[in-house]
Amino acid sequence: MEHVAALLIELGVLFLGLSLLGLLARRMGLSPIPFVLLAALALGEGGVVPLATAQPFLEAAAEIGVVLLLLTLGLEFSPDELFGSLRRHGPSGMVDLLLNAPPGFVAGLLFGLPWQGALALAGVTYVSSSGIVARLLGDLGRLANRETPAVLSVLVLEDLAMALFLPLLVVAIAGGGPASAAAGIGLAVGAVVLVLLAAQRHGHRLGRLMAHPDDEQVLLRLVGFTLLVAGLAQALGASAAVGAFLVGLALPASFADRARAILAPLRDLFAATFFVAFGLSIDPAAVLPVLPAVLLLALATAATKVATGWYAARRDGIAVPGRLRAGTALIARGEFSIVIAGLAVAAGITSLGPLAAGYVLVLAVAGPVITRFAEPRALRAAA
Repeated sequence: MEHVAALLIELGVLFLGLSLLGLLARRMGLSPIPFVLLAALALGEGGVVPLATAQPFLEAAAEIGVVLLLLTLGLEFSPDELFGSLRRHGPSGMVDLLLNAPPGFVAGLLFGLPWQGALALAGVTYVSSSGIVARLLGDLGRLANRETPAVLSVLVLEDLAMALFLPLLVVAIAGGGPASAAAGIGLAVGAVVLVLLAAQRHGHRLGRLMAHPDDEQVLLRLVGFTLLVAGLAQALGASAAVGAFLVGLALPASFADRARAILAPLRDLFAATFFVAFGLSIDPAAVLPVLPAVLLLALATAATKVATGWYAARRDGIAVPGRLRAGTALIARGEFSIVIAGLAVAAGITSLGPLAAGYVLVLAVAGPVITRFAEPRALRAAA
């Protein structure tokens, strides 16, 4: 009974604290992710108040959080949208990859990480935060801007790349050789293509199986089916996250809007527990020594993201102010950078944790701030 009471009290205080942090972040016009990470660092190992009783629950909830994040990511796309983005903005996606992944890989090797850890850090520096960027564009009233389709296309290509990168990373950190890594990529590519083809022809049937007038039924069916597929994917040696992404991808657009609305509160709750669990695994004292290196890496990759957005917007014929807005909008890193780092830390590459935590903290705060102040500078540049 005492254990249950302690668990409930810790979780109650934690969720109320997350609520207050969310309000503070909204007042400041920032993402709550850096605030949650800071709070978790204060509560975890080496922190001020450890959450000893709730930590096992948070670790299990964190796994569900990753699955739900990838499920809702898959719900954002249709096969036609993916193929259209690849055809139109493929060059922008390639520039994004070439500019933003190598700095992370090189930095990882310089920091003394094994090549698997350097590969994970390459993913951390490569992928922008879709959630932060989308929220920021809405808050700033830029969703109808001419440069916004270029920004969203880059994010779509990054998210699609994650479906291929995560199986590769899982194989690499598990100790697999080049042949295993190639097999993992081939399996991921084959699965994505197969699901895309199946979704075009039979997605409406899966949508009918999931649909019901009662929201509770939709939630239970969708979460249950996603967890089942994710678990089977993990058991087969693939990534549970990729399995969840493919479920979202296979559902028809007519059902996806309702599914996103129903899933949103549950996804946000479990995603918050994921960020907390990641922060709890990091010793705050380990972040301070790497902070100068983190700031240098953040500065370099902020510049490469600006160059990426500039290039993508220029290909659409956008003027200089719009190019600068597009570039600064892509600076923020967030949820998927932490997902990648979390996989590596869980596999024993613990030295990556402080680097990734500090890096995401810096850019999750600096990205929205720079984006807000880019507008006047863009106008002056145009003048």
